[in-house]
Amino acid sequence: MQAFDFVSAQSVDEVVAVLAAGGERARPLSGGTDLLAQLKEGRRSYATVVDLKRVPELMEIRIGADGLWLGASVPCHIINNNADIQKMYPALHDSTGLIGGTQIQGRASLGGNLCNASPAADGISNLIVHSVTAHIAGPNGRRTLPVEEFCVAPGRNALKTGEVLVALQFPAPAKNFGAAYLRFIPRNEMDIAVTGAGVSVVLDDDGKTIKSARVSLGAVAPTPLFVKAAGDALAGQPVSEETFEKAAQIAQDAAKPISDMRGTVAQRKHLSGVLTKRALRIAIDRARGTSTVDSLGRLNGNG
Repeated sequence: MQAFDFVSAQSVDEVVAVLAAGGERARPLSGGTDLLAQLKEGRRSYATVVDLKRVPELMEIRIGADGLWLGASVPCHIINNNADIQKMYPALHDSTGLIGGTQIQGRASLGGNLCNASPAADGISNLIVHSVTAHIAGPNGRRTLPVEEFCVAPGRNALKTGEVLVALQFPAPAKNFGAAYLRFIPRNEMDIAVTGAGVSVVLDDDGKTIKSARVSLGAVAPTPLFVKAAGDALAGQPVSEETFEKAAQIAQDAAKPISDMRGTVAQRKHLSGVLTKRALRIAIDRARGTSTVDSLGRLNGNG
């Protein structure tokens, strides 16, 4: 691995100052589970690496009536073990429980997963269907961005020189809200998704009609996809297999995958529809409070 300066920043302002001074040769390190591998393999080269784990604002968790404020560097294992997060947002564990193994989850964060901007990232589709807002700090102050606009190309995000992702803001779940994320992988665990699908729904009070929905796909385009048309097609429709099939077809049509060593175009397009339907069923069960297992097959008393 090449030599580089390592800065253990103590504040967001310090992070911004170091990144701005270093320009394209400086990089923030949240969990480091991707960055360190890239540096070791020579795929990336930086003169300065800025550690974010000691910045209080980036490690902050706030839960209230207005939703969840999640610091960008909060590791997955803390999310997995936070009872309040699991009660309000049970679908988050669908993603955080899949990002690497136990050791990786001790460092990896949803913010880092987002900034790495992999089309196949397990966290991003779930963030999209939860209508998350990214909070960003930089030399010109602070700004926000809908998370579906954050990834701009494979491995590239919308952050400008000197900017850092500070937090992810989740709105409070609406009444009768449910969400789920699923992926298909060749192995049983710790593999990169061939295709992923996230779905969220809001049901009416009798649980028989979908009031609104959001659908997102991973690993089927240069960036994670927000399939707005699929969610719009679900809105106002009855909970039925016919409704599921229509949304799945729209998702399948929206997928623009490539063939590689993990899957073919045809396989990925097919999986886009299949996983959308399956995630939709789980999201509806959670919205109704009738789900007994989560999308990984574990007991889920929250529904």
